[in-house]
Amino acid sequence: MQCRTYGNSIDRNIMNWKTIKKMQDEYGYTELQEWINSGMAWKMEGSVGRTAMSSLQSGACMLPKESFVDTYGNKVPSRDELKEGSTGTYQNTVKFYSEINEYSH
Repeated sequence: MQCRTYGNSIDRNIMNWKTIKKMQDEYGYTELQEWINSGMAWKMEGSVGRTAMSSLQSGACMLPKESFVDTYGNKVPSRDELKEGSTGTYQNTVKFYSEINEYSH
């Protein structure tokens, strides 16, 4: 996927990881995304895990490319193991940032 800008909007169908990363930086989700990717979000205090879950549900962040087992022995799936567009998937994140971009211009 590639990203094209038309006027002030980004075409949702061609948004890519680079654009999402830039928007995560802009909206303050970079560190939380890194914690989710590394599994640290689930090892920190409860409020961090709850914030991570909320960001996965909204689409601000996505699950990592590879699954892992958390501190409590629970499997955290990769974003590719889930139904397309559901919580934690790349498609959910594309939708989230496309909508932000659409309404911010």
